[in-house]
Amino acid sequence: MDTNAIEIRGLTKRYRDFSLEDLNLNLPYGCVLGLVGENGAGKSTTIRLIMDALERDSGSVSVLGANNQSKEFLHLKEDIGVVLDETFVPEIINAKQMGRIMAGTYRNWDQAAYDGWIRRLGLPLEKKFKDYSRGMTMKLGIAAALSHHPRLLLLDEATGGLDPMVREELLEVFADFAAEDGHAVLLSSHIVSDLERICDYIAFLHKGKLVLCEEKDVLLDKYGILKCTKEQLANIPQEAVHGKRVGTYGVEALVERAFMPRDAVVDRASLEDIILFMVKGEKQ
Repeated sequence: MDTNAIEIRGLTKRYRDFSLEDLNLNLPYGCVLGLVGENGAGKSTTIRLIMDALERDSGSVSVLGANNQSKEFLHLKEDIGVVLDETFVPEIINAKQMGRIMAGTYRNWDQAAYDGWIRRLGLPLEKKFKDYSRGMTMKLGIAAALSHHPRLLLLDEATGGLDPMVREELLEVFADFAAEDGHAVLLSSHIVSDLERICDYIAFLHKGKLVLCEEKDVLLDKYGILKCTKEQLANIPQEAVHGKRVGTYGVEALVERAFMPRDAVVDRASLEDIILFMVKGEKQ
């Protein structure tokens, strides 16, 4: 078996007012890859391109060992559980009817598993989809995605609109899923703390470009927050500073620890710190 559940090379999609440019990333089996970025950064576009639901301008995508534009991939879609930010379910159906529809769609549909997820997530069987909250909508999508025994989960803002306790439970579910042999998860989210909790790799998209793609633990070890004066910061190598905030009493800067003087006090940077400094912090 290949080592990567997803391999993306040079993927490009251009719209009139936005472009996803030359995206390259891998998702190894046994891992959770967090795709993070502001609204409009290209996260949903990436997931749709992975599923070949959008026409690309250039590049290639391999999913579960198959080119995603091949006939083989059409059969492999059975092995992919997808939860999109926008769920396309007829408004007049309910969770019970959804189960019947899915049973006619997936060869591996597991009705007992679906019923179990519906109970576990506290979803009503008879309530019509048009009366669902956003959180309920996402729960239904997750229940359906997990109930046909997929090997890969593609989750677009799947924890959005959920209360903290349910989010915590689902994050554990996603992590446990990825740990199974031959499984992997791609999770896009703007809730950076969720990604920091369970992801093995982080891919950061900003305005359609991949700013970084790195193992989470390596990323957190690499960067830190330096608090100092403007004069002290001026003596730090420019390539080590990836954003700064200048205040009345000094400067906070995102720095690479390897470049810091031995006597420098560098605080831990959270994943959210790293992303915010890179996007909003002034460059040196």
